[in-house]
Amino acid sequence: MQQKQLIMSIALWVVVFAVFYFILIRPQKKKDQKLREMRNAIDKGDTVVTIGGIIAKVAKVEEDKVVLDLGPSRTKVPFEKWAIGRVVEKAAKDEEAIEVEDKIEQ
Repeated sequence: MQQKQLIMSIALWVVVFAVFYFILIRPQKKKDQKLREMRNAIDKGDTVVTIGGIIAKVAKVEEDKVVLDLGPSRTKVPFEKWAIGRVVEKAAKDEEAIEVEDKIEQ
């Protein structure tokens, strides 16, 4: 009888962990992955919003940092990539750059 109770309690804990994983942990990991991909896809000329609410254009992209142009005076301020909350507008590529990329892909 006691062995049956032990198996039931272990099974209950496994079910509880599985529910927590699929309801809490897995969706958060997916969200973090999308955010990481968005931050890695930032290019020069994109319009971004920082987590502090600053809207600016990207002037330069480095490995872990981006330099943003702020305001009409175009003040350049460095930010860590993790401080970028979202991309508002992607930079428009000119037609020559698109043609070169198409040739490279072929």
